[in-house]
Amino acid sequence: MSGRAFGLTFLSRYGFLVVFLGFFIFFATQSDAFLNTSNLVNILEGNTILLVAALGMTLVVASGGIDLSIGIAIDFGGWLAIVAMMDHDVAWPLAIVVGVIVGAAVGAFNSFLIVWLGVSPFLATLGTFFIGGSIQQIYTSGGGQVPFRQMPTGYQELATGETWGIPNEILIGAVVLFVFYVLLERSIYGKRIHAIGLQPSAAAVAGINVRAYLWMTFVVASATASVGGIISTAGLRQFTPLAGFSYLLDAIAAVFIGASMHPQQRPNVGGTLVGVLFLGMVSNGLNLMGLDFNFRDALEGLVLVGAIALAVSQRRLPGRVGSPA
Repeated sequence: MSGRAFGLTFLSRYGFLVVFLGFFIFFATQSDAFLNTSNLVNILEGNTILLVAALGMTLVVASGGIDLSIGIAIDFGGWLAIVAMMDHDVAWPLAIVVGVIVGAAVGAFNSFLIVWLGVSPFLATLGTFFIGGSIQQIYTSGGGQVPFRQMPTGYQELATGETWGIPNEILIGAVVLFVFYVLLERSIYGKRIHAIGLQPSAAAVAGINVRAYLWMTFVVASATASVGGIISTAGLRQFTPLAGFSYLLDAIAAVFIGASMHPQQRPNVGGTLVGVLFLGMVSNGLNLMGLDFNFRDALEGLVLVGAIALAVSQRRLPGRVGSPA
């Protein structure tokens, strides 16, 4: 193999990891605080909600769809958990169950539109996005926060407590990550989801109940996202309407960044984790450098666009399955 061919093959397989490492070294040299253990833990802890949302999105994208309402599931999960405790004196463990069930209901509504009515995932979840946002605005009289200062300690410690010296947020994220790894990468369910995402008609001919699997996919994704909303309300001790929307684009970006790292450009759990860590690292590093807030947002956007561009360009390089010879 010539040096040029080797270089292109290496770039096609590990290009994004090289970029990741480059940014890591850059921030480490620009800020003495970047490599502090507390800061690295903050990156992990501060991106748990994004990780949870992105894992749900990974499942949906692997099935060949998209979920623009993932922020609604985040908001509704945290919101209804708080309402259950505040207005109905529900014990906090049961309130968590309520929040997850409500999140699953968002996914079930999407599934109804997509599977039974035949609406495209993009339009169906976009509709849910607008409906859910309006419901929040109406309930909160225009978007006012819903504080819960007397929040049970057990619920609050989901975001602020520690177990075995490890922040609970990180532990929750690790558990969800492990479950999704087994579900999507090591189970029959995951293999069938990938098959549906690649070729639904062929999957149906092979005997896979495509409708049932798609239904389950959107329900599981939204239920998972609702966990992020529960963590958010636990940390803030309040519900902030429309807060979940801020995770949508980053979740999609993390999934597609992760897919670029797979030999078949397939959404995968490990790649999504790397995508989330990359986005969290960039945000944290730019913040430590003390850049102006508005400039920092623009620079984050440029970095994100560059990362996605690299992900797309990798598909055309030698050494990738399906790339031109």
